[in-house]
Amino acid sequence: AEKRALVIDVREEDEVRHSGKAKGALNLPLSRLHMTADPRSGHFDKALAKAHKDGSAIYLYCASGARSGRAAGILRQHGFENVQNLGNLNTWAQGGGQIVR
Repeated sequence: AEKRALVIDVREEDEVRHSGKAKGALNLPLSRLHMTADPRSGHFDKALAKAHKDGSAIYLYCASGARSGRAAGILRQHGFENVQNLGNLNTWAQGGGQIVR
């Protein structure tokens, strides 16, 4: 089976509404990631669960790269290994990625 990468925007919902997000990205705010990334919590995100099971690459970004760096650490603590910090939304756009509002 083909491994699909998961792109996660860790900014808060109001930030995403204001500036849009990477096309296909999942919005999982850093403020709740300790629950949504924890396989033992009742709030474990379904897309993260699938990525964990499949060993898919996970790419994170935020407004500056600081929160996505912290998010990468949280994911690694919960056993995710293939985690990359993309930095910010501009990095995605400069690489040719689409932004949707």
